[in-house]
Amino acid sequence: MELRLDGKVAVVTGASRGIGKGIAKAYADAGASVMLVSRKPEGLEAAAADIGGDVAIFPANVGRPEDAAACMQATLDRWGSVDVLVNNAATNPYAGPTIDCDLSRWDKTHEVNLRGPFAWTQAAWQASMKANGGCVINIASAGGYVTSSQLGVYGIFKAAMIHMTKQLASELGPKVRVNCIAPGLIKTDFAKILWEGERGQKVAEVYPLKRLGEPEDIGEAALFLTAGATWMTGHTLLLDGGEIIRQAEVGIDD
Repeated sequence: MELRLDGKVAVVTGASRGIGKGIAKAYADAGASVMLVSRKPEGLEAAAADIGGDVAIFPANVGRPEDAAACMQATLDRWGSVDVLVNNAATNPYAGPTIDCDLSRWDKTHEVNLRGPFAWTQAAWQASMKANGGCVINIASAGGYVTSSQLGVYGIFKAAMIHMTKQLASELGPKVRVNCIAPGLIKTDFAKILWEGERGQKVAEVYPLKRLGEPEDIGEAALFLTAGATWMTGHTLLLDGGEIIRQAEVGIDD
């Protein structure tokens, strides 16, 4: 079945590279008009040229609610609706034991990874979706399901995003569906330290599918949730190549 988004308008945050770019390309290839959002105009311009299709760019900081409102208005001015919002932008300013995290980096992680997606969802709801319906896709992380010696703070807010997905799905139906994708290790610049060189090959060998994820994998899932899963809401797709089930097997074996 070919999934199409002809006539639909999507806003994708963190769209200049990695997962966000992969999702934006999947949407554009399926016929959607896509507003690409990220902080740096030059990155957005390069992404827009690479993606092609009916795309536009809006430089913004997802931590600023005023940027969310301005982006929604710009999208309405250009295309007349906001049918899809993808909350993909994220940051990870701290690595180490959670208990040692300074509050400034805790607050920054919260601002971008949880408060920001809520503010952008609220802006999309108020600008268009409350009246016309739509679809929200949150990008969480497989780290929201497990503990970590280094990425605990990041995982905490991704776990909160998974719950926020369920809460908003309950509140915004039936007009708006809210779903989530929790990727495992994806080969992006954001996660480069985790997969570059021999380390990535060793990690992939542990996975049942024997490879790391690509941005295109998340793009395919986002397109399914947006164009195909019309009776699905409040759900999180865990896309991790089997990493979590393998961790469980290792725990049993040990």
